[in-house]
Amino acid sequence: MPKMKNKASAKKRFSFTATGKVRANQANKQHGMIKRTNKQIRNQRGTVILDKSDAKIVKQFLPNR
Repeated sequence: MPKMKNKASAKKRFSFTATGKVRANQANKQHGMIKRTNKQIRNQRGTVILDKSDAKIVKQFLPNR
């Protein structure tokens, strides 16, 4: 049986905390900042912990984690 592989795209986008929660970058902040309010830009700094239902999907893409 072949090896189970991680999805390379998921490896680049998600990381795990020490307790096993999934951390991801904030959505909607890659481009077009001129259209957004300063408050929205400020609130989208850093990363976010994913919801359980979303984390379950991500963990399917990263079986070796």
